[in-house]
Amino acid sequence: IARDAAKASDRRFATGRVHGPLDGIPLGIKDLSPTAGIRTTMGSRLHAEDVPDFDSPIVERLKRAGAITLGKTNTPEFGWKSPTDNPLFGPTRNPWDLSRTAAGSSGGSAAAVACGMGPIATGGDGGGSIRQPASFCGVFGIKPTLGLVPMFPPSVAGSFVSEGPLSRTVRDGALMLDGIAGPDQRDIFSAPGPHVNYLLACDGGIEGMRVAWSPDLGYAAVDPEVREITARAAAKFTELGAEVEEADPGWPDPWELFHTLFYSLVGAGIDALTPEQQELVDPGLLRIRDAGRGVTAFDFARAQRIRNELELTAAAFFERFDLLLTPTMTLPPFPVGINFPTEVGGKPVTGMQWTAFTFPFNLSGNPAASVPAGWTAGGLPIGLQVVGRRWEDALVLRACAAFEAIQPWAQRRPPVVTGTTG
Repeated sequence: IARDAAKASDRRFATGRVHGPLDGIPLGIKDLSPTAGIRTTMGSRLHAEDVPDFDSPIVERLKRAGAITLGKTNTPEFGWKSPTDNPLFGPTRNPWDLSRTAAGSSGGSAAAVACGMGPIATGGDGGGSIRQPASFCGVFGIKPTLGLVPMFPPSVAGSFVSEGPLSRTVRDGALMLDGIAGPDQRDIFSAPGPHVNYLLACDGGIEGMRVAWSPDLGYAAVDPEVREITARAAAKFTELGAEVEEADPGWPDPWELFHTLFYSLVGAGIDALTPEQQELVDPGLLRIRDAGRGVTAFDFARAQRIRNELELTAAAFFERFDLLLTPTMTLPPFPVGINFPTEVGGKPVTGMQWTAFTFPFNLSGNPAASVPAGWTAGGLPIGLQVVGRRWEDALVLRACAAFEAIQPWAQRRPPVVTGTTG
């Protein structure tokens, strides 16, 4: 299929009928997105041989733009967790250290981009699933404003989830976003959004912008090396002419709120499976099902009310500041084979401490990107998160592009490894 698409692209270039700047560009598609005629497993034994007869909107639009699908990229089952592993294909390893995870749930896409398998790939982010692997794999990724990029079929956690690009450079991601943004009647959360050329929006600087830097959001435990690397990266924004001030949005740690909503929505989907089907899914999904069963309707309604308060707090914060900078992750990439680390910076993990910076902006719907901020002494990538006002994805991209211009990363590649690691 990829070769046929490449030949068709060659013919278009030869006859002057190029579909656009993505024509002929190879990409990977996260295996949660349906692809017509190509197996879509969602990382699950329940769908191991499924071959859809339709494309999801993001795939449909990329195909229309002439991009060439090289294949599907690995995801945890139904995208439920951050390490990318599943019962069908096993773990996706970190290209910088094969003993470490690529994170997830878009870890296959981030690893593929980092390895040079293609300059762009698709991701989906319901709690950090674009930004976490972007940080761990040393690439760029942006979670767009909720509703900017349509999804179909709908996710049960649709009010959390945004699909978007993972890419080698900021401008590659912006170019891809130009091709996939815009409403679709099949997605009740999709909206027209601003009429912006995201690639052109990367030009220009951020001089005079009001930028907040928060090393911990006021409550997160952070690995000391991560804090040091991201603080240096945040300081670069003063070199770009921005006014940088240390400030927190002001909400308490929202992990219990997120768990209440997420466990209810995802757990109900697992509970709807037959007993025979439930025996085939990742045991972690059964734990989510059991936790979700304990959530009452009042619990869910209270959580939604608290979420509304968080959204309003975020909106008020972004009246004071144009951008917020944080570490993307609280720690460097952790080992393959565990669902989450047991400690961060020497402190035991409670709640969602290890990913404390990403999921709040799924609750608020703000656009948030991860740029490579630097590498640890051991050679592992660390990401800086850049968050903006809702619908100001263009400003987030512009800030990321300005940072990339003074601290580029795309020429740094993972080492070539021969053989396999068990």
